[in-house]
Amino acid sequence: MMVRALFCFVSIVFIARISAASLPDFTDIVESSSPAVVKILVEYESENLRYQEQMEELPEYLRRFFDFRGGPPVPRDRAGMGSGFIVSEDGYVVTNNHVVENARQILVRLPDRQEYDATLVGTDPRSDLAVLKMEARGLPVVPLADDEDVKVGQWVLAIGSPFSLDFSVTAGIVSAVGRSLPTETGDNYVPFIQTDVAINPGNSGGPLFNLDGEVIGVNSQIFTRSGGSIGLSFAIPASVVNNVVAQIKENGVVERGWLGVSIQDVDRNLADSFGLDRPRGALIAQVGGDSPAERAGLLSGDIIIQFDGEEIETSADLPHVVGLIAPGTVCQVVIVREGSESVIEVEVGGLAADQVARVGPSAVSDGTLTLLGMRAAPAEPDQLSELGLAGGVQVVAIEPDSPAADAGVREGDILTRIGNRPIGRIRDLEGIGDELVPGASVPARLIRGGSPLFIGIRVPAAND
Repeated sequence: MMVRALFCFVSIVFIARISAASLPDFTDIVESSSPAVVKILVEYESENLRYQEQMEELPEYLRRFFDFRGGPPVPRDRAGMGSGFIVSEDGYVVTNNHVVENARQILVRLPDRQEYDATLVGTDPRSDLAVLKMEARGLPVVPLADDEDVKVGQWVLAIGSPFSLDFSVTAGIVSAVGRSLPTETGDNYVPFIQTDVAINPGNSGGPLFNLDGEVIGVNSQIFTRSGGSIGLSFAIPASVVNNVVAQIKENGVVERGWLGVSIQDVDRNLADSFGLDRPRGALIAQVGGDSPAERAGLLSGDIIIQFDGEEIETSADLPHVVGLIAPGTVCQVVIVREGSESVIEVEVGGLAADQVARVGPSAVSDGTLTLLGMRAAPAEPDQLSELGLAGGVQVVAIEPDSPAADAGVREGDILTRIGNRPIGRIRDLEGIGDELVPGASVPARLIRGGSPLFIGIRVPAAND
Protein backbone atom coordinates (compact mmCIF):
# COMPACT_ATOMS: atom_id res chain seq x y z
CA MET A 1 0.00 0.00 0.00
CA MET A 2 2.84 2.34 0.89
CA VAL A 3 4.58 1.57 -2.41
CA ARG A 4 1.39 2.32 -4.36
CA ALA A 5 0.87 5.63 -2.51
CA LEU A 6 4.49 6.61 -3.09
CA PHE A 7 4.16 5.75 -6.78
CA CYS A 8 1.01 7.92 -7.09
CA PHE A 9 2.73 10.84 -5.36
CA VAL A 10 5.79 10.64 -7.63
CA SER A 11 3.51 10.43 -10.69
CA ILE A 12 1.59 13.56 -9.65
CA VAL A 13 4.81 15.51 -9.08
CA PHE A 14 6.20 14.34 -12.43
CA ILE A 15 3.04 15.34 -14.31
CA ALA A 16 2.99 18.71 -12.53
CA ARG A 17 6.60 19.34 -13.54
CA ILE A 18 5.82 18.44 -17.16
CA SER A 19 2.79 20.78 -17.14
CA ALA A 20 4.86 23.59 -15.66
CA ALA A 21 7.60 23.01 -18.22
CA SER A 22 5.08 23.29 -21.07
CA LEU A 23 3.92 26.75 -19.96
CA PRO A 24 5.77 29.73 -21.50
CA ASP A 25 8.33 31.69 -19.53
CA PHE A 26 7.77 35.41 -20.14
CA THR A 27 10.78 36.70 -18.24
CA ASP A 28 13.06 37.10 -21.28
CA ILE A 29 10.38 38.99 -23.21
CA VAL A 30 9.73 41.31 -20.29
CA GLU A 31 13.42 42.02 -19.75
CA SER A 32 14.11 42.75 -23.40
CA SER A 33 10.91 44.60 -24.31
CA SER A 34 9.76 46.51 -21.23
CA PRO A 35 12.40 49.30 -21.55
CA ALA A 36 10.59 50.47 -24.72
CA VAL A 37 7.12 50.50 -23.13
CA VAL A 38 6.16 53.95 -21.88
CA LYS A 39 3.59 55.66 -19.72
CA ILE A 40 1.68 58.56 -21.32
CA LEU A 41 0.72 61.41 -18.98
CA VAL A 42 -1.70 63.90 -20.49
CA GLU A 43 -3.17 67.24 -19.49
CA TYR A 44 -6.43 67.91 -21.30
CA GLU A 45 -7.93 71.27 -22.07
CA SER A 46 -10.44 72.06 -19.33
CA GLU A 47 -14.07 72.82 -20.04
CA ASN A 48 -13.73 76.07 -18.09
CA LEU A 49 -10.83 77.20 -20.25
CA ARG A 50 -12.79 76.53 -23.41
CA TYR A 51 -15.69 78.48 -21.87
CA GLN A 52 -13.44 81.48 -21.22
CA GLU A 53 -12.11 81.41 -24.78
CA GLN A 54 -15.67 81.38 -26.10
CA MET A 55 -16.54 84.29 -23.79
CA GLU A 56 -13.66 86.34 -25.15
CA GLU A 57 -15.08 85.93 -28.64
CA LEU A 58 -18.39 87.56 -27.56
CA PRO A 59 -18.93 91.32 -27.95
CA GLU A 60 -18.43 93.28 -24.73
CA TYR A 61 -22.11 94.24 -24.42
CA LEU A 62 -23.11 90.54 -24.39
CA ARG A 63 -20.59 89.31 -21.85
CA ARG A 64 -22.46 90.87 -18.91
CA PHE A 65 -25.32 88.42 -19.45
CA PHE A 66 -22.93 85.56 -18.64
CA ASP A 67 -21.09 87.14 -15.68
CA PHE A 68 -20.73 85.06 -12.51
CA ARG A 69 -20.91 86.52 -9.05
CA GLY A 70 -17.48 86.42 -7.51
CA GLY A 71 -15.77 86.28 -10.91
CA PRO A 72 -15.51 83.68 -13.66
CA PRO A 73 -14.83 80.02 -12.86
CA VAL A 74 -11.19 79.13 -12.30
CA PRO A 75 -9.97 76.80 -15.06
CA ARG A 76 -8.69 73.43 -13.91
CA ASP A 77 -6.92 71.14 -16.31
CA ARG A 78 -8.01 67.51 -16.41
CA ALA A 79 -5.34 64.85 -16.22
CA GLY A 80 -5.30 61.54 -18.06
CA MET A 81 -3.04 58.58 -18.52
CA GLY A 82 -2.35 55.73 -20.89
CA SER A 83 0.38 53.52 -22.26
CA GLY A 84 2.46 53.38 -25.41
CA PHE A 85 5.67 52.01 -26.90
CA ILE A 86 8.71 53.33 -28.77
CA VAL A 87 9.04 52.23 -32.40
CA SER A 88 12.21 54.10 -33.41
CA GLU A 89 15.39 55.03 -31.59
CA ASP A 90 14.87 58.72 -32.49
CA GLY A 91 11.73 58.98 -30.38
CA TYR A 92 8.58 57.97 -32.27
CA VAL A 93 5.92 56.55 -29.93
CA VAL A 94 2.66 54.74 -30.74
CA THR A 95 -0.41 55.01 -28.52
CA ASN A 96 -4.20 55.29 -28.81
CA ASN A 97 -5.88 58.34 -30.25
CA HIS A 98 -8.35 58.46 -27.35
CA VAL A 99 -5.43 58.73 -24.89
CA VAL A 100 -4.11 61.99 -26.38
CA GLU A 101 -7.24 63.47 -27.97
CA ASN A 102 -7.71 67.14 -26.96
CA ALA A 103 -4.42 67.09 -25.05
CA ARG A 104 -2.75 70.39 -24.09
CA GLN A 105 0.44 68.74 -22.91
CA ILE A 106 1.84 65.23 -23.33
CA LEU A 107 4.58 63.76 -21.15
CA VAL A 108 6.20 60.40 -21.87
CA ARG A 109 7.75 58.50 -18.96
CA LEU A 110 10.16 55.59 -19.51
CA PRO A 111 10.58 52.67 -17.07
CA ASP A 112 13.91 54.16 -15.89
CA ARG A 113 11.96 57.28 -14.80
CA GLN A 114 13.28 59.50 -17.59
CA GLU A 115 10.61 61.88 -18.83
CA TYR A 116 10.25 63.68 -22.18
CA ASP A 117 7.80 66.23 -23.51
CA ALA A 118 6.16 64.84 -26.62
CA THR A 119 4.55 66.44 -29.63
CA LEU A 120 1.63 64.96 -31.50
CA VAL A 121 2.74 63.99 -35.01
CA GLY A 122 -0.67 62.77 -36.17
CA THR A 123 -3.76 60.80 -35.26
CA ASP A 124 -6.17 58.43 -36.94
CA PRO A 125 -9.51 58.32 -35.10
CA ARG A 126 -10.83 55.59 -37.42
CA SER A 127 -8.28 53.11 -36.06
CA ASP A 128 -7.85 54.85 -32.67
CA LEU A 129 -4.10 55.28 -33.22
CA ALA A 130 -1.76 58.21 -32.63
CA VAL A 131 1.95 58.83 -33.19
CA LEU A 132 4.01 61.00 -30.81
CA LYS A 133 7.57 62.31 -31.10
CA MET A 134 10.13 62.82 -28.33
CA GLU A 135 13.33 64.77 -28.88
CA ALA A 136 15.75 62.01 -27.94
CA ARG A 137 18.24 59.59 -29.48
CA GLY A 138 19.41 56.04 -28.80
CA LEU A 139 16.13 54.97 -27.25
CA PRO A 140 15.13 51.31 -26.81
CA VAL A 141 12.59 50.07 -29.36
CA VAL A 142 10.28 47.12 -29.88
CA PRO A 143 9.64 45.64 -33.35
CA LEU A 144 6.22 45.53 -34.96
CA ALA A 145 5.37 42.15 -36.46
CA ASP A 146 5.55 42.10 -40.26
CA ASP A 147 2.90 39.46 -40.85
CA GLU A 148 -0.59 38.66 -39.65
CA ASP A 149 0.18 35.12 -38.55
CA VAL A 150 -1.82 35.39 -35.34
CA LYS A 151 -3.49 32.18 -34.25
CA VAL A 152 -6.39 31.66 -31.89
CA GLY A 153 -5.06 29.98 -28.76
CA GLN A 154 -1.49 31.35 -28.92
CA TRP A 155 0.06 32.94 -25.85
CA VAL A 156 0.30 36.73 -25.75
CA LEU A 157 1.66 39.26 -23.26
CA ALA A 158 0.67 42.85 -22.46
CA ILE A 159 2.68 45.54 -20.70
CA GLY A 160 1.12 48.80 -19.57
CA SER A 161 0.08 50.97 -16.63
CA PRO A 162 -3.43 49.93 -15.54
CA PHE A 163 -4.99 52.13 -12.86
CA SER A 164 -1.64 54.02 -12.78
CA LEU A 165 0.21 50.90 -11.61
CA ASP A 166 3.31 51.52 -13.69
CA PHE A 167 4.54 48.91 -16.18
CA SER A 168 2.42 45.95 -15.11
CA VAL A 169 2.64 42.68 -17.02
CA THR A 170 -0.35 40.45 -17.83
CA ALA A 171 -0.64 37.39 -20.06
CA GLY A 172 -3.27 35.25 -21.71
CA ILE A 173 -4.23 33.78 -25.07
CA VAL A 174 -5.72 35.03 -28.30
CA SER A 175 -9.46 34.36 -28.08
CA ALA A 176 -10.45 35.36 -31.63
CA VAL A 177 -9.16 37.30 -34.63
CA GLY A 178 -10.87 39.57 -37.15
CA ARG A 179 -13.44 40.90 -34.69
CA SER A 180 -15.60 43.71 -36.13
CA LEU A 181 -16.35 46.55 -33.71
CA PRO A 182 -17.85 49.41 -35.77
CA THR A 183 -17.38 52.90 -34.37
CA GLU A 184 -20.21 55.30 -33.52
CA THR A 185 -19.89 56.75 -37.02
CA GLY A 186 -20.09 53.31 -38.64
CA ASP A 187 -16.40 53.01 -39.52
CA ASN A 188 -15.25 49.40 -39.57
CA TYR A 189 -11.65 49.32 -40.73
CA VAL A 190 -10.03 47.39 -37.86
CA PRO A 191 -10.11 43.56 -37.64
CA PHE A 192 -9.49 43.47 -33.87
CA ILE A 193 -7.58 40.74 -32.05
CA GLN A 194 -9.63 39.52 -29.09
CA THR A 195 -7.75 38.22 -26.04
CA ASP A 196 -8.41 37.22 -22.45
CA VAL A 197 -5.39 39.23 -21.25
CA ALA A 198 -6.24 41.41 -18.26
CA ILE A 199 -6.54 44.90 -19.77
CA ASN A 200 -7.82 47.79 -17.64
CA PRO A 201 -8.02 51.61 -17.81
CA GLY A 202 -4.45 52.82 -18.26
CA ASN A 203 -3.46 49.90 -20.53
CA SER A 204 -4.83 51.78 -23.56
CA GLY A 205 -2.16 52.25 -26.21
CA GLY A 206 0.17 49.64 -24.77
CA PRO A 207 1.70 46.77 -26.77
CA LEU A 208 0.48 43.20 -27.11
CA PHE A 209 3.46 40.86 -27.65
CA ASN A 210 3.85 37.40 -29.10
CA LEU A 211 6.39 34.94 -27.68
CA ASP A 212 9.04 36.26 -30.09
CA GLY A 213 8.88 39.67 -28.44
CA GLU A 214 7.17 41.30 -31.45
CA VAL A 215 4.24 43.66 -31.11
CA ILE A 216 1.26 42.01 -32.78
CA GLY A 217 -1.27 44.59 -31.61
CA VAL A 218 -2.05 47.78 -29.69
CA ASN A 219 -4.43 47.33 -26.77
CA SER A 220 -7.38 49.59 -27.44
CA GLN A 221 -10.71 48.47 -25.95
CA ILE A 222 -12.27 46.30 -23.30
CA PHE A 223 -15.78 44.97 -22.84
CA THR A 224 -16.88 45.40 -19.25
CA ARG A 225 -19.92 45.86 -17.04
CA SER A 226 -17.90 46.86 -13.99
CA GLY A 227 -15.21 49.18 -15.39
CA GLY A 228 -12.53 46.51 -14.95
CA SER A 229 -11.35 43.51 -16.94
CA ILE A 230 -13.71 40.58 -17.40
CA GLY A 231 -11.50 38.78 -19.90
CA LEU A 232 -12.66 40.50 -23.10
CA SER A 233 -10.02 42.84 -24.52
CA PHE A 234 -9.37 43.98 -28.07
CA ALA A 235 -6.15 45.01 -29.78
CA ILE A 236 -5.51 46.76 -33.10
CA PRO A 237 -3.49 44.30 -35.24
CA ALA A 238 0.05 45.05 -36.41
CA SER A 239 -1.01 45.16 -40.08
CA VAL A 240 -3.16 48.21 -39.34
CA VAL A 241 -0.57 49.76 -37.01
CA ASN A 242 2.22 49.45 -39.59
CA ASN A 243 0.06 51.07 -42.26
CA VAL A 244 -1.13 53.95 -40.08
CA VAL A 245 2.26 54.71 -38.51
CA ALA A 246 4.01 54.75 -41.89
CA GLN A 247 1.44 57.18 -43.34
CA ILE A 248 1.48 59.49 -40.32
CA LYS A 249 5.28 59.65 -40.25
CA GLU A 250 5.42 60.38 -43.98
CA ASN A 251 2.36 62.59 -44.53
CA GLY A 252 0.97 63.44 -41.09
CA VAL A 253 -2.44 62.02 -42.11
CA VAL A 254 -3.93 58.67 -43.09
CA GLU A 255 -5.68 57.89 -46.37
CA ARG A 256 -7.57 54.62 -46.81
CA GLY A 257 -8.69 52.54 -49.72
CA TRP A 258 -12.33 53.15 -50.63
CA LEU A 259 -14.73 51.21 -52.85
CA GLY A 260 -17.99 53.13 -52.52
CA VAL A 261 -20.55 50.43 -51.81
CA SER A 262 -23.12 49.64 -49.16
CA ILE A 263 -22.87 45.97 -48.20
CA GLN A 264 -24.59 43.35 -46.09
CA ASP A 265 -24.06 39.77 -44.98
CA VAL A 266 -25.35 36.79 -46.94
CA ASP A 267 -27.64 34.52 -44.93
CA ARG A 268 -28.82 31.03 -45.91
CA ASN A 269 -31.88 32.25 -47.81
CA LEU A 270 -29.84 34.80 -49.76
CA ALA A 271 -27.15 32.22 -50.51
CA ASP A 272 -29.79 29.91 -51.97
CA SER A 273 -31.42 32.70 -53.95
CA PHE A 274 -28.10 33.88 -55.44
CA GLY A 275 -26.86 30.39 -56.25
CA LEU A 276 -24.10 30.16 -53.63
CA ASP A 277 -23.09 26.83 -52.16
CA ARG A 278 -23.11 28.35 -48.65
CA PRO A 279 -23.50 31.76 -46.97
CA ARG A 280 -20.37 33.78 -47.73
CA GLY A 281 -19.18 37.02 -49.24
CA ALA A 282 -20.26 40.65 -49.09
CA LEU A 283 -23.53 41.39 -50.88
CA ILE A 284 -23.59 44.81 -52.55
CA ALA A 285 -26.86 46.46 -51.55
CA GLN A 286 -26.04 49.79 -53.18
CA VAL A 287 -23.34 51.26 -55.41
CA GLY A 288 -22.39 54.87 -54.86
CA GLY A 289 -22.64 57.29 -57.75
CA ASP A 290 -19.29 58.16 -59.36
CA SER A 291 -17.54 55.70 -57.05
CA PRO A 292 -14.68 53.30 -57.83
CA ALA A 293 -17.22 50.46 -57.71
CA GLU A 294 -19.52 52.12 -60.24
CA ARG A 295 -16.65 52.96 -62.58
CA ALA A 296 -15.51 49.32 -62.44
CA GLY A 297 -18.98 48.03 -63.33
CA LEU A 298 -19.95 46.51 -59.98
CA LEU A 299 -23.72 46.27 -59.56
CA SER A 300 -26.23 46.07 -56.77
CA GLY A 301 -26.78 42.37 -56.17
CA ASP A 302 -23.20 41.35 -56.89
CA ILE A 303 -21.58 39.28 -54.14
CA ILE A 304 -17.87 39.89 -53.58
CA ILE A 305 -16.21 36.64 -52.51
CA GLN A 306 -12.58 37.64 -53.05
CA PHE A 307 -10.79 40.98 -53.14
CA ASP A 308 -7.14 41.37 -54.14
CA GLY A 309 -6.50 37.70 -53.37
CA GLU A 310 -8.12 37.84 -49.92
CA GLU A 311 -11.16 35.66 -49.25
CA ILE A 312 -14.25 37.61 -48.17
CA GLU A 313 -16.25 35.35 -45.85
CA THR A 314 -18.48 38.03 -44.29
CA SER A 315 -19.36 41.60 -45.19
CA ALA A 316 -17.14 42.84 -42.34
CA ASP A 317 -14.08 41.39 -44.08
CA LEU A 318 -14.38 43.72 -47.07
CA PRO A 319 -13.63 47.08 -45.39
CA HIS A 320 -10.80 45.44 -43.44
CA VAL A 321 -9.16 44.43 -46.73
CA VAL A 322 -9.97 47.48 -48.85
CA GLY A 323 -8.95 49.95 -46.15
CA LEU A 324 -5.34 48.71 -46.18
CA ILE A 325 -4.95 49.02 -49.96
CA ALA A 326 -3.22 52.13 -51.28
CA PRO A 327 -5.54 54.39 -53.29
CA GLY A 328 -4.93 54.02 -57.02
CA THR A 329 -4.12 50.31 -56.78
CA VAL A 330 -5.83 48.13 -59.39
CA CYS A 331 -7.20 44.95 -57.78
CA GLN A 332 -8.78 41.75 -59.04
CA VAL A 333 -12.24 41.22 -57.56
CA VAL A 334 -14.07 37.88 -57.75
CA ILE A 335 -17.85 38.30 -57.71
CA VAL A 336 -20.94 36.12 -58.05
CA ARG A 337 -23.48 37.62 -60.43
CA GLU A 338 -26.64 35.79 -61.48
CA GLY A 339 -25.21 32.56 -60.10
CA SER A 340 -21.90 32.69 -61.97
CA GLU A 341 -18.44 33.74 -60.85
CA SER A 342 -16.56 36.41 -62.75
CA VAL A 343 -13.52 38.63 -62.24
CA ILE A 344 -13.62 42.42 -62.40
CA GLU A 345 -10.73 44.87 -62.12
CA VAL A 346 -11.28 47.75 -59.70
CA GLU A 347 -9.07 50.77 -59.16
CA VAL A 348 -9.38 51.47 -55.44
CA GLY A 349 -10.23 55.05 -54.53
CA GLY A 350 -9.04 57.05 -51.54
CA LEU A 351 -10.82 58.20 -48.39
CA ALA A 352 -9.05 60.99 -46.53
CA ALA A 353 -8.98 61.12 -42.75
CA ASP A 354 -11.58 63.91 -42.58
CA GLN A 355 -13.96 62.42 -45.14
CA VAL A 356 -17.10 60.50 -44.23
CA ALA A 357 -17.69 57.28 -46.17
CA ARG A 358 -21.19 57.74 -47.54
CA VAL A 359 -22.69 55.84 -50.43
CA GLY A 360 -24.85 58.22 -52.42
CA PRO A 361 -27.60 56.74 -54.56
CA SER A 362 -27.00 56.11 -58.23
CA ALA A 363 -29.78 57.62 -60.33
CA VAL A 364 -31.09 54.91 -62.58
CA SER A 365 -38.69 56.82 -63.21
CA ASP A 366 -46.99 54.04 -62.94
CA GLY A 367 -53.76 49.81 -58.75
CA THR A 368 -51.89 47.33 -56.44
CA LEU A 369 -50.49 43.85 -57.01
CA THR A 370 -49.78 41.04 -54.58
CA LEU A 371 -46.71 38.84 -54.86
CA LEU A 372 -45.42 36.32 -52.30
CA GLY A 373 -47.78 37.77 -49.71
CA MET A 374 -46.75 41.42 -50.08
CA ARG A 375 -49.17 43.90 -51.61
CA ALA A 376 -47.42 46.64 -53.55
CA ALA A 377 -48.65 50.03 -54.76
CA PRO A 378 -46.96 52.82 -56.73
CA ALA A 379 -44.56 54.80 -54.59
CA GLU A 380 -45.01 58.55 -54.32
CA PRO A 381 -42.70 60.41 -56.74
CA ASP A 382 -41.63 62.81 -53.99
CA GLN A 383 -40.66 59.88 -51.79
CA LEU A 384 -38.63 58.27 -54.54
CA SER A 385 -36.93 61.59 -55.29
CA GLU A 386 -36.06 62.10 -51.64
CA LEU A 387 -34.47 58.65 -51.55
CA GLY A 388 -32.58 59.30 -54.77
CA LEU A 389 -34.52 56.56 -56.60
CA ALA A 390 -35.77 56.71 -60.16
CA GLY A 391 -38.26 53.89 -59.57
CA GLY A 392 -39.70 51.43 -57.09
CA VAL A 393 -42.97 50.27 -55.57
CA GLN A 394 -44.09 50.53 -51.97
CA VAL A 395 -45.15 47.56 -49.84
CA VAL A 396 -48.51 48.62 -48.36
CA ALA A 397 -49.61 45.34 -46.71
CA ILE A 398 -48.18 41.96 -45.67
CA GLU A 399 -50.31 38.83 -45.52
CA PRO A 400 -49.82 36.91 -42.24
CA ASP A 401 -47.84 33.66 -42.50
CA SER A 402 -46.86 34.51 -46.08
CA PRO A 403 -43.39 34.07 -47.61
CA ALA A 404 -42.85 37.83 -47.41
CA ALA A 405 -43.86 37.89 -43.73
CA ASP A 406 -41.57 34.94 -42.94
CA ALA A 407 -38.68 36.70 -44.69
CA GLY A 408 -39.12 39.92 -42.71
CA VAL A 409 -40.55 42.25 -45.36
CA ARG A 410 -42.29 45.20 -43.70
CA GLU A 411 -45.01 47.64 -44.62
CA GLY A 412 -43.44 50.82 -45.92
CA ASP A 413 -40.49 49.08 -47.57
CA ILE A 414 -39.71 50.26 -51.10
CA LEU A 415 -39.20 47.28 -53.41
CA THR A 416 -36.70 47.95 -56.21
CA ARG A 417 -35.79 44.46 -57.39
CA ILE A 418 -36.96 40.83 -57.38
CA GLY A 419 -34.42 38.25 -58.45
CA ASN A 420 -32.53 39.74 -61.37
CA ARG A 421 -35.40 41.95 -62.47
CA PRO A 422 -35.44 45.64 -61.50
CA ILE A 423 -38.78 46.93 -60.23
CA GLY A 424 -39.48 50.53 -61.22
CA ARG A 425 -43.28 50.46 -61.31
CA ILE A 426 -46.18 48.11 -60.63
CA ARG A 427 -46.29 46.62 -64.14
CA ASP A 428 -42.74 45.32 -63.59
CA LEU A 429 -44.17 42.85 -61.05
CA GLU A 430 -46.55 41.30 -63.58
CA GLY A 431 -45.58 37.83 -64.65
CA ILE A 432 -42.78 37.44 -62.09
CA GLY A 433 -44.78 34.89 -60.14
CA ASP A 434 -44.78 32.51 -63.09
CA GLU A 435 -40.98 32.70 -63.29
CA LEU A 436 -40.31 31.82 -59.65
CA VAL A 437 -39.04 28.32 -58.90
CA PRO A 438 -41.11 26.54 -56.20
CA GLY A 439 -39.05 25.71 -53.11
CA ALA A 440 -36.24 28.08 -54.08
CA SER A 441 -35.33 31.43 -52.56
CA VAL A 442 -35.45 34.69 -54.50
CA PRO A 443 -33.57 37.85 -53.46
CA ALA A 444 -35.60 41.02 -53.01
CA ARG A 445 -33.91 44.42 -52.79
CA LEU A 446 -35.69 46.85 -50.47
CA ILE A 447 -35.14 50.40 -49.29
CA ARG A 448 -35.93 50.63 -45.58
CA GLY A 449 -35.36 53.77 -43.55
CA GLY A 450 -33.40 55.24 -46.44
CA SER A 451 -30.92 52.34 -46.57
CA PRO A 452 -30.77 49.48 -49.11
CA LEU A 453 -31.31 45.92 -47.94
CA PHE A 454 -31.50 42.49 -49.57
CA ILE A 455 -33.85 39.83 -48.17
CA GLY A 456 -34.16 36.23 -49.38
CA ILE A 457 -37.80 35.19 -49.80
CA ARG A 458 -38.56 31.46 -50.05
CA VAL A 459 -40.98 30.60 -52.83
CA PRO A 460 -43.60 28.11 -51.57
CA ALA A 461 -43.19 24.58 -52.88
CA ALA A 462 -46.09 22.88 -54.61
CA ASN A 463 -46.97 20.87 -51.49
CA ASP A 464 -46.60 23.82 -49.04
